[in-house]
Amino acid sequence: MSEPRFDSLAFDEIPRPHFADVIVRPLPPGVTLDPAEWADAIFSPEGAPRWVRAAFILREALVPLIGVPRGSPDTFTVARVEGEEAVIVAPDTHLFFCCAVGVDPRRRLVRVTTTVRLHGWRGRLYFAPVKLVHPVVVQSMLRRASRTLHRRARAR
Repeated sequence: MSEPRFDSLAFDEIPRPHFADVIVRPLPPGVTLDPAEWADAIFSPEGAPRWVRAAFILREALVPLIGVPRGSPDTFTVARVEGEEAVIVAPDTHLFFCCAVGVDPRRRLVRVTTTVRLHGWRGRLYFAPVKLVHPVVVQSMLRRASRTLHRRARAR
C-alpha cells in the first residue's frame, strides 16, 4: 500500500499553519488547465459574488480599528507557477497567507489550498471571524470562477 499524498506548495510556504483548508471542485468541460488563469479568475474582484465584495468592503472598514493594514489591490497576485499550481503569498504584520490554486487535468479537478500563519493578538483577533466564513467564501469564489471560465471556453 502506498503512502497517502497530501501535498501543495502552500505547505512549502507555511509548513506549520495555524489554519489550513482545501476546497476542490470538478473542472467543467473545455476550460483552461492553466492554474494562473484559474487563480486570476478566482481572485478577480470583478468576478467575486456580490456578497463577497460586500464582505471585503466591510473588512476594509473594520481592520484599522485593530491596527491591521487595509488590503492592497495586488494582495492576490500570482507570485509564481510551479507544475500544476499557481501560488499567491501575502505576508503581512498580522498574518502570513498563502494560497495555491492547483489544476489536475487527469482527475479533472481544480483545488484551492489555503494556509495561514497568525502573528500576535491582532492576527488571532482578525482571523477569529474569518476562519468561520473562509470555506464558504472560497467555495463561492471558486464556483463563480468555474462558471466564468466555462462560459469563456464555450464562447471560443
